[in-house]
Amino acid sequence: MGDPKQEIAFRAMFGLIRHPEKGWILFDTGYTRRFYDATRFFPNKLYALITRVFIREEEELKSQLLRAGIRPEDIRHIIVSHFHADHIGGLKDFSNARFYCSESAWNQVKRISSRFAFSKGILHHLIPEDFEKRVVFVEQAAACRQDEWLGSLYDLFGDESILVFPVPGHAAGQVGIKLQTEKNTCLLVADACWDRRSFQQLALPHPVVKLFFDSWADYKEGILRLRKYHQAFPAHLIIPSHCYSSYEHILSPDLSRDVV
Repeated sequence: MGDPKQEIAFRAMFGLIRHPEKGWILFDTGYTRRFYDATRFFPNKLYALITRVFIREEEELKSQLLRAGIRPEDIRHIIVSHFHADHIGGLKDFSNARFYCSESAWNQVKRISSRFAFSKGILHHLIPEDFEKRVVFVEQAAACRQDEWLGSLYDLFGDESILVFPVPGHAAGQVGIKLQTEKNTCLLVADACWDRRSFQQLALPHPVVKLFFDSWADYKEGILRLRKYHQAFPAHLIIPSHCYSSYEHILSPDLSRDVV
């Protein structure tokens, strides 16, 4: 994006949502130390060499939830934006949860061999063995309508509380969510972009990322969609999973507190 070359902390975040009827819901699960086991040997070790990961037990999602008085078994619903390791590292911690994702995202996971999966950011070791028994494909389970800015909107629970929409490009079948809290309208857009300047200024990452993206054309189209949405609704929060400046002002040490 034109910034000077430097090392930066690239945080992998998750979303915690309290639904009035469904209880606690997660949007992704971030990294866990399982990443180290999953990348101990080649070819997955190449993933760890390219992406340096630093995670301590107390930083893992499970530990953060426990400090807030939320037990892993209290989590009954997890929305998986896509299957890159920094978004699914904690899935195995939640044995009571039902998973929600796009069918195309899961099909890629099943189709790609373990030998080459790391090249698409996928580590099969991180996925629960019974995932397929617990997954719900958004396109099959939720009513859909078309939105002028976001395209297809899937009403996940049939109450307009969480609307799932496609954000392809970075990863096959990637989805984001739109939700209305007591304080604001929020879009959690996963890796539709890595920095809010992408949709604010149409600043794109270095072209080298084309080597790892599912579709560069879809990625750029997604940025334009977010830009148009931002221009139409400037007060709404658009939060990419790795853009710390997008959410540092709403972070709370108490995960049970509504901060957005």
